[in-house]
Amino acid sequence: MARDSSRISLQQLQYFVEVAAEGSISAAADQLFVAQPTMSAAMKDLEARVGRTLLTRSARGVSLTADGTEFLGYARQVVEQVVLLEHRYLGRPPSRRLLGVSTQHYSFAVDAFVRMVRASDADEYEFSLRETRTWDIIEDVRALRSEVGILYRNDFNRKVIDKLLRDSGLVFRPLFIAEPHIFVARTNPLVPRERVVLADLADLPRLTFDQGANNSFYLAEEILSTLSSRQEIRVSDRATIFNLMIGLDGYTISTGIISDDLNPEIVAIPLDIDDRIEIGWIEHSAIPLTEQAQRYLGELRSVVAEFGISLLDGEQSSDAEQGFDADLERD
Repeated sequence: MARDSSRISLQQLQYFVEVAAEGSISAAADQLFVAQPTMSAAMKDLEARVGRTLLTRSARGVSLTADGTEFLGYARQVVEQVVLLEHRYLGRPPSRRLLGVSTQHYSFAVDAFVRMVRASDADEYEFSLRETRTWDIIEDVRALRSEVGILYRNDFNRKVIDKLLRDSGLVFRPLFIAEPHIFVARTNPLVPRERVVLADLADLPRLTFDQGANNSFYLAEEILSTLSSRQEIRVSDRATIFNLMIGLDGYTISTGIISDDLNPEIVAIPLDIDDRIEIGWIEHSAIPLTEQAQRYLGELRSVVAEFGISLLDGEQSSDAEQGFDADLERD
């Protein structure tokens, strides 16, 4: 494909962002009230200008190529900055806000999302929040279906998670280190305990989140995934796991951060084991975050800080990560 030396227009970037969001040129044309042939021609011209194929076309719609995925990250930045300029200097109202977040099943991630939506000054927005499987979180961010992913690492899964991220062009930004807790219903007989040990859990159903076709000890959402249990139930959503805690006195292992307002029937009890949970977010290593994504991360930090937990600098490795890197160098 020959390279055209003329410049890319803002309109083409706006069209491209919408096509990527809809997964269809015709659907994007409908959203922007543009004729489908006009939209199609604009996308072909854009590809000619950048000298790369950005979209793969099929009977089911369009999908981003590897170049298209990278290009989309920069296109979003430009479009959002223009909107901010118009809002600040031309007095135009904020336009439609866009953000996708994929996360493991953490209530604090939902709390932060709620705060972000409430604080949005846009009359129109299109946000998505996916509580989903570990593999899907990585894939969502890789393909830019979500801009930010929330997941955990520890000494057991770190090497595997980091390799998956590197292979996908992603980077992990540490947020905080959590002491392991169990989540149980307020009616659970363990609730009076200040701390519990693994032996206390032997006769209770262990509740874990199903990882589907990519099920692996290393992709499990819970630490101690290799630990055997006489009674185990896998679930696919947080509402179900909470209902099973209440109905069956089951437990799951997590961070200990849970909102009393949103989950009044669930209690967190420290689990006395020699392990830690490192929570962080993932993003594209070469694509800067949009302002909306940064707003979400700001709310996420605020929610975590309110629980008295020290935040890590997301731009640097945690002590645990630095120690792990040193181990790799020695190996």
